[in-house]
Amino acid sequence: MRNLLLGAVCAGSVAFSGAFAFAETTIRVTLQLPKTHLLGQNWLAFQKLIEEKSGGELKMQLFDSAQLFKDKQVPEAVGTGAVEAGSAYLGRFTGSVPAVDVVAIPFIFNDEAHLRAAVAPGSAMRKTLDDAILKETNNKVLWWQAFGRSVYLSKGDPIRVPADMKNKKVRTFGKIQGWTVEALGGVPTLMSGSKQFLAYQQGAVDAGTTGATAVQSRKLYEVMDNMTLSFDSAIEFLAVMNNDFFNSLTPEQQKIIMEAAAEVEADLRNTIYTKEKATVDAVRDKMNVVDLTADERAQWVAATAGIVDRFKKEAGATAVAAVADVKAAASK
Repeated sequence: MRNLLLGAVCAGSVAFSGAFAFAETTIRVTLQLPKTHLLGQNWLAFQKLIEEKSGGELKMQLFDSAQLFKDKQVPEAVGTGAVEAGSAYLGRFTGSVPAVDVVAIPFIFNDEAHLRAAVAPGSAMRKTLDDAILKETNNKVLWWQAFGRSVYLSKGDPIRVPADMKNKKVRTFGKIQGWTVEALGGVPTLMSGSKQFLAYQQGAVDAGTTGATAVQSRKLYEVMDNMTLSFDSAIEFLAVMNNDFFNSLTPEQQKIIMEAAAEVEADLRNTIYTKEKATVDAVRDKMNVVDLTADERAQWVAATAGIVDRFKKEAGATAVAAVADVKAAASK
């Protein structure tokens, strides 16, 4: 914790305009991805909204590409106030709230409509998870950032069926992704997103799973040969704020922040799959893109079918409820 606090810079400032002074509150945001990525653009849209609507009282500084903290450090950094806000992969909160990994269970969502219903603000699953995260980590969830769906990258021969994964060392970014790799016959290696390029370049792993949009933004096509469109799980990030900092704001400022959060969440959710398709199309001439057949996908589904039961058994009662919430959302 001490290193996090030492690594942070001072928050807040006072600005002067003309003959009078007004309080200018600066919100520093830590992001592991580049500003050019959809999540970076999402934060910049949020910045524009809050700065305009607050008349300059609220200011935001975005530290992208893990300048301040790596993804795995964000929950603690935000929770302790070492930085006011940030984005972290949802799975980074599993140490405190294991149930958040429900969205990473392979093939738990039938389609985009099912995912939207399950993760919608105010849904049963969202309320349970957001409240638990606040209670356990002091991170107030501002909005969920849709990141798209997971894909697999590999060198040499492409991965089409589970047998192609056998004994491969595979970069993963969470516990459930590790279980998935194991179920497919591979050996998982947990690694932050910012370390992928070098790991692939140096051959530290044989394959890796990531979000499709990250392949372009991180230029992973330069160091990997194949991208398999497994689309086995949804990848969600959280935009979070230190709860004590949030409570220190005026009611008007809090309202501005939450209204802006709702707007940028909806915008990102509405465009993510279109952007994901555009990204895939853009890298087709840079690497071999594998579109799975229905039969091949069925093999993936069969191989990973036991993960949901393992999750419910190991993650506890909240996880069982979260799975039920997801399944119930399919009918909405």
